Amino acid sequence: MNLSAGKKLAHYEIIAPLGAGGMGEVYRAVDKRLHRDVAIKILPQKFVEDRAAIERFTREARAASALNHPNILTIYDIGIIQGLHYIATEYIDGRTLREQLKQARFNLTEVLDIGIQIANALSAAHQAGLVHRDIKPENIMLRGDGYVKVLDFGLAKLTERDALNLDENVAAITETMTNPGTIIGTVFYMSPEQARGIQVDTRSDIFSLGIVLYEMLAGAHPFAGKTISDVLAAILTAQPAPLSTVLSAVPSELEWSIGKALSKDRDERYPSIKNLLNDLKRLKQRLEFEAELRRVNDSGASATAFYQSSQLTVQLPTEMVSKTQLFPAPAPPKPRTRRAIDSLAILPLFNATDDVNAEYLSDGITESIINSLSQLPKLKVVPRSTVFRYKCKDVDPQEVGRELGVRAVLAGRVLVRGDFLIIKTELVDIAKESQLWGEQYRRKMTNIFTLQEEIAEDISEKLRLKLTGAEKKRLTKRYTKNAEAYQCYLKGRYFVTSKRTEEWIKKGIEAFQQAIDLDPNYALAYAGLADAYAFLASSTGGWAPREAYPKAKAAVLKALEIDDALGEAHTALGFSFLLYDWNLAEAKREFKRGIELSPNYANGHDGLAFYFKALGRHADAIKECLQAQRLDLLSPFAYVSLGWAHYFAKDYDLTIEQCRKALELDAHFTFAYWIMGLAFLQQKKMQEAITALSKAFTFSGGGLAYAAHLGYAYALLGKQTEALEVLNEMEELAREKYVSAYYFAIIYLGLGDKNLTFEWLEKAYEERSGFLVFLNVEPMFDSLRDDERFIDLIDRIGIPAGK
Repeated sequence: MNLSAGKKLAHYEIIAPLGAGGMGEVYRAVDKRLHRDVAIKILPQKFVEDRAAIERFTREARAASALNHPNILTIYDIGIIQGLHYIATEYIDGRTLREQLKQARFNLTEVLDIGIQIANALSAAHQAGLVHRDIKPENIMLRGDGYVKVLDFGLAKLTERDALNLDENVAAITETMTNPGTIIGTVFYMSPEQARGIQVDTRSDIFSLGIVLYEMLAGAHPFAGKTISDVLAAILTAQPAPLSTVLSAVPSELEWSIGKALSKDRDERYPSIKNLLNDLKRLKQRLEFEAELRRVNDSGASATAFYQSSQLTVQLPTEMVSKTQLFPAPAPPKPRTRRAIDSLAILPLFNATDDVNAEYLSDGITESIINSLSQLPKLKVVPRSTVFRYKCKDVDPQEVGRELGVRAVLAGRVLVRGDFLIIKTELVDIAKESQLWGEQYRRKMTNIFTLQEEIAEDISEKLRLKLTGAEKKRLTKRYTKNAEAYQCYLKGRYFVTSKRTEEWIKKGIEAFQQAIDLDPNYALAYAGLADAYAFLASSTGGWAPREAYPKAKAAVLKALEIDDALGEAHTALGFSFLLYDWNLAEAKREFKRGIELSPNYANGHDGLAFYFKALGRHADAIKECLQAQRLDLLSPFAYVSLGWAHYFAKDYDLTIEQCRKALELDAHFTFAYWIMGLAFLQQKKMQEAITALSKAFTFSGGGLAYAAHLGYAYALLGKQTEALEVLNEMEELAREKYVSAYYFAIIYLGLGDKNLTFEWLEKAYEERSGFLVFLNVEPMFDSLRDDERFIDLIDRIGIPAGK
């Protein structure tokens, strides 16, 4: 049926036809009632006659319309007009991916961006219990502004039964076989389980998306065939040609991800679309960061594989041509065996000693090697916070390398035998899936410095890094000549970073002090001591700021007096200036200096982000958080810190999104539940807030910061009894230990007692509470901003917004 322009269907007026296909005719129309353009799809008569199909379609269309996701076509209306079954959806001013593949060229970044948006749409649908079942280029629209829209949720299930009816599909599909390179039709994007006609689940969509990604990159379908039967057979039994054989510059981790998505056995695919989505995001972030780094630090060095990948363009051909025709060969590269490896992950060395007390050695040596190699500007080394997630886990270096997006992984074990230290190492080339080098070192414990220097030098040599004289000195720099002091330092780091409880931090302080006693000029030991006291002074540390921060500041100043080139120490001093002294100018200077000295130190960028957060410079804060996140991709705090920036900017949906990403990395991460709970409070989602804050309190073992905010939430919800119980418990604890006055202030704020709120805020001011530096941007205090007492307090803190 053809509807002419001007034809009216109830309050819809037809403007022009948009197309037609197996699922019906589509028209552009205007909704006269709401004055908006829509797309009207008229269903074919064969579906109209099937009542069960229509009922099933209606249920799924209603479910899809409830998704309300930016990457999913919005369904406005469904019904019958003049005997015609129709769907009214938003009108998309754009082109299908199929049309773009015929004419447009994509670089790798664009391919990843499209893939990420499709995966985002599928993730939302899968969470709602919907499986699309028909992901293909025809069902993906690209808007002019870059947004991707996935079409036909709800329709796919209706057509699933017909997809395997080859007799009915032969005419449409035969057309594609006479036009090689123009692949159209559901059959070509089926998962093996769809081809077999068995029950499908969300992993079927993952397979179909894998086909789309492969096709966008390779310019050809992964499962080719001259007939429908050949295509189905290929889907069921054949392995697609490796992308690296048709595309020389494809990142190995992307090839691995697509291969995993295209596994015949769905149990071997990604378990959920979120896993694939996260891998695509990580790769895109890394490519963007590497490209930016190259622009900033363009020294004329040869581009890495990532840069080559980011310049790659592909186009779907109109006829089958050779690999050489599709992808003209670039200028002959240097032999792969001679090219330097520019990214490395060092897995935590396994403690093979029977004595668990020697754990500090394996951890400390790992961290020392990481720190040494991180000094080299031409080598990206995955930070400690990320690689230590693999500690005590039986992992495959190849899998880790692909997950972290590095070209090499070092694994090994540490064994102590009497006075001897034995270290076995293995360096793995991820792209070649082969061992680059393996070595066993045996040295006396007193020669531990020499041993670490040897390992670092050997690694740099095997990675084929060409070091300058200054870089070689940096690689072998010693901060102490005293082996015993060094072991005490390693113990201190182990105690402070392994559990972060007050008891263990105190053990760390003791060990650092022992190192200083043995070598009073040991700058790193002073820096470690400063970190330990700063942890105790933090919002969750449990020590009064006036007790801990002066000790932290004294220690870090001593470290910088000995060695002013310690970027990490400048960052620690920046936090002291920001959170205790409330001296923004000095905080900014120290954070900037720390980044200058240690540009790959994620915590430095995070510190500068907190400076911007305090000022309400939200865009700058988000930018620095993203930089920290790129440097430490698997750190849950990096995601929470970005969420915090969005929270202060009052973008609560993005806050919650980042916190959920952190929880994907660590399901018990208390900071994520905390900040998520605060965002829910601002959205008036009180039950969700209390659930999140309760989890933060539980997983932290009863942290007072989380208890206080939970009390605040109870008060807002009208649960005064529960709020007062939290208040009474904190008053009892305050008789025995330090409890921040800020915690009492926010509970009274929730209870609506302004006088007591300001009374406790004054006490928090006297304590130098670190929370007060964010008073200007903390949404909880919006109701007090016009109060003269609040204005006066802000003036005394001395941190104007937006400076």
